[in-house]
Amino acid sequence: MSFDGTPDPFADPLAFGQRMQILRERRGMSRPLVAGLLGKSPSWVKQIETGKLQVPKLPTLLRIAEILRVRDLADLAGDQSAPVDLFIGPGHRRLPAVRDAIDAYPLAAEREAPPAAHLQARIARAWAARHQAPNHRDVIGALLPDLIRDAQLAARQADTAAARRTAQAALAEVYSLTQFFVAYQPDSSLLWRVAERGMVAAQESEDPHAIALAAWLTVQAHRDSGRSHFEAADAVNLQTLRFLEPLLPDADDDLLAAAGALKFEAGYTAARRGDSGAAWGYWDKARVMAKRLPETYYHPATSFSRAIMGAHAVTIAVELRAGGESVRQAAAADSTVIPSRPRRARHRIEEARGYQLDGQPDTALATLDKAHEAAPETIRYNGYARRIILEETEARHPERRRRACDLAVKVGLLAA
Repeated sequence: MSFDGTPDPFADPLAFGQRMQILRERRGMSRPLVAGLLGKSPSWVKQIETGKLQVPKLPTLLRIAEILRVRDLADLAGDQSAPVDLFIGPGHRRLPAVRDAIDAYPLAAEREAPPAAHLQARIARAWAARHQAPNHRDVIGALLPDLIRDAQLAARQADTAAARRTAQAALAEVYSLTQFFVAYQPDSSLLWRVAERGMVAAQESEDPHAIALAAWLTVQAHRDSGRSHFEAADAVNLQTLRFLEPLLPDADDDLLAAAGALKFEAGYTAARRGDSGAAWGYWDKARVMAKRLPETYYHPATSFSRAIMGAHAVTIAVELRAGGESVRQAAAADSTVIPSRPRRARHRIEEARGYQLDGQPDTALATLDKAHEAAPETIRYNGYARRIILEETEARHPERRRRACDLAVKVGLLAA
């Protein structure tokens, strides 16, 4: 039994249907809602849950897991011998070194911290490398250990209040960069340590931009942790926006973009909750803020800009599971204007989700190929891309199955 008295869906010997029903009810989702999202009838869902129908095949199983936000397929299927985490990618080879730098707690400094200007220049180069490299995790993973140690050292050695605030802002930005690397890797506790340290450093800096950026990443961490964290995501988001509101009339481009990114994140969370009105309302508010930015401006951390709003519209439509609208928004968005390789790949993955929702699996696979071309490490760590590829490896159409298997090999889901 679970802490609230309901059966534990992860305990044996519960049947698949019982697990599905418990997980569905815990997420407050009705049978008609789940049936509609699956393209099935409510009676089909009932027959699955009551055991009158057999466990569905892998494509449908993966769709159920996505709808119920089940992170490990084994938790739904009940087979713990072969866990498949749908939303966590493989551990990167540079993860241990980054983890060691985060976990280190030196009490004495044996060297002098680098000057603030030097540290900031390295941070700027690291953001640029992240956007330009197809293997961006590898590049950032190589830079982060020294950046983390030097930023921590600078914060400890700062000898005036002004220097301390500057150093804390730099440290918060390094933690933000670190969170991009750690996300979707098999160490969720490390992700939360980074997010929390980033928020503390940002608050110590008293820098509105640092606070906005740390909040933006914390919102994502909460939202990606599941429906039970949506309220926490909204609380962090809206509190930060209230803090920023008086500053926006005279804000520089970076602060304006960070606030715009937060408005979009509020829409993103609303879309995942299924609230179409709030989702598109926040997207429109973010679009208004994007129009205040120069046409060529691109925020180095959030990617917020005029260029990104089309991609954001695709994400809202996909999260609302509106296949036709997703395809319409994808047709209207221009991916070529997104200067960041990983963000362009992420947009292609969102487009692929839309095409699959709209019943166009061949176009979805072709779009995932484009995502892989833009940034292989992005698609390798994206749970939605992995689900689509795995689903199509069992397609009845031989050519589609072959293309999916070829992509699965490139992404690392299947052995060559």
